[in-house]
Amino acid sequence: MKTPHYAGFWIRFVATMIDCVLILFVTYPILYFVYGKESLLSQQLFKGPIDILVSYVLPLVITIYLWIKFKGTPGKTMLGLNVVDIKTGEALTLKQSIIRQLGYAVMMIPLCLGFVFIAFDKRKQGWHDKMAGSAVVYKNSL
Repeated sequence: MKTPHYAGFWIRFVATMIDCVLILFVTYPILYFVYGKESLLSQQLFKGPIDILVSYVLPLVITIYLWIKFKGTPGKTMLGLNVVDIKTGEALTLKQSIIRQLGYAVMMIPLCLGFVFIAFDKRKQGWHDKMAGSAVVYKNSL
């Protein structure tokens, strides 16, 4: 694998924001249909089992699938980025994807410092990337 061009903090941040908006477009209509308008405006953390499945489990499963199958989520794809195994440049394995997803929780605990770390790391890896052996690179650099 030639030396890839690693994606930095801001482009990854924008990709994440795109993904968040897309997730809302998918999840809110389902939750509205199941729980009604009032529950969407409620400040209750969990509205029921469907809420947990739709708001938390479904996005995690879809994200892992997209990393394995397409090397990225829609936001990353739209911006010309790939999530890859740092050693091979290939798509992540299921194990790497699960570790990377769990790593998000670890990096967010101390005030999202694991995400900010991307701005200072030479390979632009967050803590979740380091844990999983992954990197986010520009597609045209592979």
